[in-house]
Amino acid sequence: MILAFDGSSIDGSLYTRVVTDAQRSPAWLDGAVSAWSTYGLAVFVLLMAVGWWRGRRSGAAAAVTALAVPLVVLLAFGADMVLKLAVREHRPCQSLRMATLEACPAPGDWSFPSNHTAIAAAAAAALVFVSRRLGAVAVVAALAMAVSRVWVGAHYPHDVLAGAVVGALVALTAMVVLRQRSQALARWLTSRRLGALLLTS
Repeated sequence: MILAFDGSSIDGSLYTRVVTDAQRSPAWLDGAVSAWSTYGLAVFVLLMAVGWWRGRRSGAAAAVTALAVPLVVLLAFGADMVLKLAVREHRPCQSLRMATLEACPAPGDWSFPSNHTAIAAAAAAALVFVSRRLGAVAVVAALAMAVSRVWVGAHYPHDVLAGAVVGALVALTAMVVLRQRSQALARWLTSRRLGALLLTS
């Protein structure tokens, strides 16, 4: 038997209220939230693509910043996974044995922190450096992702809060460091054929 942390004592009562409200909500609302929870990360991919396309029109340094966003998101995902494997918190649907909108994951699929939320928060924080408008859209989408993960029963509220903090901190740190080197990276990449194609329109 794998020893794991039970997070229900932290905010299990809040989780229970949210999941109970979800079960009592109209089917169309639950369907919309479930769809967003499952497929919403695709919106962040689209926003990253738009950011890169706009960056190419603003100059090589801006394009470098935009190209870095998916790499920063992967870095945040990696950090989140390391923390998840270190903490090893049972999913709330396992600890509290509640019926949820999303099927309860198998044991060993740990809950803390939320990967979906970490990815969304990292993308939102990084996109702010590309475009304030895109970043604002991404922030709203990331908040919706965090709420949806609790609504469908996949995570405790503290899981999504931690995921948001991890994703945002990793992204902000990486993007600040990158911004200091974006001009040099742009010059290096534009001297290469593939780099020139990616950075200039």
